[in-house]
Amino acid sequence: MGNKYTKRYTEKFRRDAIALVDSSGKTVTAVARELGISSESLRGWYRRAKADRGEGAPGELTSAERDELRRLRKENREQQQTIEILKKATAFFVKESDR
Repeated sequence: MGNKYTKRYTEKFRRDAIALVDSSGKTVTAVARELGISSESLRGWYRRAKADRGEGAPGELTSAERDELRRLRKENREQQQTIEILKKATAFFVKESDR
């Protein structure tokens, strides 16, 4: 969710901008200036594309790995909440059975 000033670019536009950096031999900043976009945005897209191709820095996650990590963290959070609810329910029923 961005604010009203955040521009959204299509996936095709991003791919084309990355391809332009690869094929032109120009810097990311020069290509971004030509396209009228933020150099930091293009740099992030380019870095992510390199990681997805296996050309990223050692230990850098691909988009698929990042998505899986996000999913697993959410699943872990949900399971921790379920465990806490079950602990409370167990304590409640133990207390009720002692009456």
